[in-house]
Amino acid sequence: MMDTATRAGAELVVPAAKRRDWRVAWRVLGSIGGWCGYLFLLLPSLVIVPVSFGGGSELQFPPKTFSLALFYQFFNDPAWWGALLTSVMVALLASAISVTVGLPGAYALARGRFPGRRVLETFAITPMLIPVVVLGLGIYRQFSTLALVNTVWGIALAHSVLVVPFVVIAVGSGLKHADPALEAVALLMGASRVRIFFQVVLPQIRASVAVSVLFAFLLSFDEVVVAYFISGPQSTTLPVKMYSAIRWEVSPVLAAVSTLLTLVSLVVCVGIMALQRRDAHAE
Repeated sequence: MMDTATRAGAELVVPAAKRRDWRVAWRVLGSIGGWCGYLFLLLPSLVIVPVSFGGGSELQFPPKTFSLALFYQFFNDPAWWGALLTSVMVALLASAISVTVGLPGAYALARGRFPGRRVLETFAITPMLIPVVVLGLGIYRQFSTLALVNTVWGIALAHSVLVVPFVVIAVGSGLKHADPALEAVALLMGASRVRIFFQVVLPQIRASVAVSVLFAFLLSFDEVVVAYFISGPQSTTLPVKMYSAIRWEVSPVLAAVSTLLTLVSLVVCVGIMALQRRDAHAE
């Protein structure tokens, strides 16, 4: 009987081991397929970086020579670096406006208990659900009556509409890890709501706020569709300038601009990852 039981147990163990092997194999194949798809999407960005150092009169890969001539042309052309300055200014203003609106909004949605809170929470993320072209057309129609078209403030306000939902989500995620008991204790000790927010709540979510600021800056800096609707000669952002250049002429300077944009995005993403990792270690 012992031999029979041993054989039966072995017959049960073998299929289980085979199932584990199949799961491991599928997991490995899935990881390989995912990385192949990711590299396929990333390959154009990797190709454009060496092209930007070619320095020729046309886009060539691989480049025949190494030169910084395209970057020199970019920084010596007021149309290009002027668009860069406009993009930076718009991104800074949009980040400030978005955090000013999104931070108290996220706190109210996280801590408030009032009728219609769920409806307001859904309304706050509505810009993420509406197609960007529809938003751009609606913002253009509204801003044209307010004389905000072709202005830096107009583009910053329009970008804030797109960015505020991401700020609300990022700050709301940080508030979920904040201890509400500390706020209750501070309230019992006689602290005002404003003091509690700045001295109790804000120190606990500073990493989430910093991540939301960087994310808002990056989204505004790279946005092109809405900016294309309401920008003009005095307020052309760098992505809009690139899009216009691609439509009318394929200049090799575009490779240098793409490399600069990739570098800015990479720096901001590394900063976000560092803040998230430091916040995780702090917990």
